[in-house]
Amino acid sequence: MSGKAPSHIDTDTDQRARLGQRLKATREYLGLSQQQVAERTGIVRSAVSDIERGVRKVEVMELQKLARLYRLPASYFLDEEETADAGEHALAGLPRTARPLSEGDRIEVVKFVQYLQARRQAEEEEAGGSHPPQGPEGGA
Repeated sequence: MSGKAPSHIDTDTDQRARLGQRLKATREYLGLSQQQVAERTGIVRSAVSDIERGVRKVEVMELQKLARLYRLPASYFLDEEETADAGEHALAGLPRTARPLSEGDRIEVVKFVQYLQARRQAEEEEAGGSHPPQGPEGGA
């Protein structure tokens, strides 16, 4: 009888935990304390802690403030895939972000992307092509 209810609760709990984990990992990667996040977003520090621990639901406006502070799209934090890539979400928003740039600035952005691609290719060739990509330590 109670098979469906716990499953739904587990799903909500898992989603809150995943969201909180991503928010915490991003905050720590940026070197921000919970107090700094609270001061910059207006979200009470204890609420930031509760959200990161997955014990409190995050309100839409709070998520928007956090995403803006972390300079990532809210969609990254909401992605249900455990292996969600912040870079993919950021790239998806690039056209909107680049819209106010001048034509010359957009050309520079393209040149920089080409530079990054060439650098990555050189790194892969140097590593023999079999070395996994390096990223920040600490898991997800």
